[in-house]
Amino acid sequence: MNSESTGGRTTARRHPRGAVRDGLVSAGLELARAGGPDAVVLREVARRVGVVPNAAYRHFADREELLAAVCTAAMRELAARMAAAVGRVRGRYGDPVAARHRLRAVGRAYLAFARAEPGLFATAFALPPQHDYEGPDRGTGRVPMPFDQLRAVLDELADARVLNRRRRAGVEYPIWSTVHGLAVLTGEGPLRDLPDETLRHFEELTGDFIEGVLSPRGPGGRGNATGVDRT
Repeated sequence: MNSESTGGRTTARRHPRGAVRDGLVSAGLELARAGGPDAVVLREVARRVGVVPNAAYRHFADREELLAAVCTAAMRELAARMAAAVGRVRGRYGDPVAARHRLRAVGRAYLAFARAEPGLFATAFALPPQHDYEGPDRGTGRVPMPFDQLRAVLDELADARVLNRRRRAGVEYPIWSTVHGLAVLTGEGPLRDLPDETLRHFEELTGDFIEGVLSPRGPGGRGNATGVDRT
């Protein structure tokens, strides 16, 4: 709530409750974009929205609760970019070639976000316990979270018989770890200053490695010409 002077009197300018909360999260997201999770300070967020700090405490008990909301917002922005990348891949569900391209699209979007938005990427994972990686947005109409999207592509690869169903359970975790590790190294890590061409090469090598792990013959194996498991 702001105060304004009108004819010598001070009146309050009220904000709709939901609008204030959304505004605080949006302001926190912009601070995180520029400076990562440490930049999300409740007093500065309140100043940007135009409310007194006490008003912000009506929506968030403390700074960590605000940061949790900003973490979720950052994760959803990453999810939206991944979904857009997957959506640009043509081909029906279950087509082996299309499924492989969708897996590559998921990884590339993840890595591109880490390089383009290092502040948001770091913030998205600043409070890991705040996220339900098993899929909190299913059935809500929202874009599925990043981990959901990886799992969906792997399910498609299994349906397309590119990935043996007996090897499907839990394989998302080593894949996620591999891509996330490269994202950290090339985002704000020791590989961040490498030329774009080198980064793209590392990206392709990582994709090749993951596809090799998923192939019927394991790492380094190419299976048959289509990569489809015939067993």
